[in-house]
This record gives sequence, structure tokens and C-alpha cells, in this order.
Amino acid sequence: MLLNIAIPDDVVLSTRQTYKQFEIEAKRAIALKFYADEKLSLGQASKLANLSKLEFMRFLGDNQVTVFRFENDIEDLQQDMINAEKFAHG
Repeated sequence: MLLNIAIPDDVVLSTRQTYKQFEIEAKRAIALKFYADEKLSLGQASKLANLSKLEFMRFLGDNQVTVFRFENDIEDLQQDMINAEKFAHG
């Protein structure tokens, strides 16, 4: 499915970006928001952002969003740390 969102030209132009730059940044902003709100998984969000999982994890950090998701469960935290280590090393 392809989703088209109408953005007025003056809005895009006011950012002083090309349409392509605006599209890339908008997709990354949406991916960041939906990941932070736990509406997308890491894989889904990285795909939307057109980044590898590792690149998206770095993007999350650059935007003060944690990659870790756990509800005070030490097992979840340990698994997240194992997964982060795997992604960090390829």
C-alpha cells in the first residue's frame, strides 16, 4: 500500500529543503514518533526511515529516544541488551 499525504508547497519551501529532503526527514520523523509511542517495532520503524536497524538505533539515540523497551522486567532488559550488542556488532 502506498500512502500519499498532501503537504502544501509553501510548507515544504519554508523548510528550505528539496522535496526529496523533506520526504526523507518526514519519514524519519514519523518512524521516530511511532517507535517512541510503541506503534512500530524497531524493524518496521527502521524500514520506514529507510535506515538499517543499527542506523535507526543511532538515530533514536541522537533524538533522545531509548531503544530499550521493558516493563521493569530484568529478563526483558537482559534480552534488549543482548539484542543491542548483536546489532552493534553486525
